[in-house]
Amino acid sequence: MAATKHTKAGTKHTKKKAHHHSVYVVYLRDPKGDGQAGYYVGMTGLTPEQRFQNHKKGLKAARVVTRCGERLVPRLYEHLNPMPYAKAVEMELTLADSLRQRGYVVYGGH
Repeated sequence: MAATKHTKAGTKHTKKKAHHHSVYVVYLRDPKGDGQAGYYVGMTGLTPEQRFQNHKKGLKAARVVTRCGERLVPRLYEHLNPMPYAKAVEMELTLADSLRQRGYVVYGGH
């Protein structure tokens, strides 16, 4: 949500909420063609739902999500969101590494 600030001239400016970035995880159906599922981990300034829809529409999309993305997996990330940009960058890596260490095929998580 944006906060409104009045200046000396009486004009209004909106200030973005500091913690508006999120990490998200998408379930991928058979991304390698070997029958095994995988995950895509990303971060966004949009809501995870908006970002997933953009992937599926091909807008600034990871091809693997456009092709194999089935659904978001909120139980893996919703407790972490929202957060500042720097924390989201860090958490994207941490979350991807955690899934890899558990033996999952993971895309994204740069």
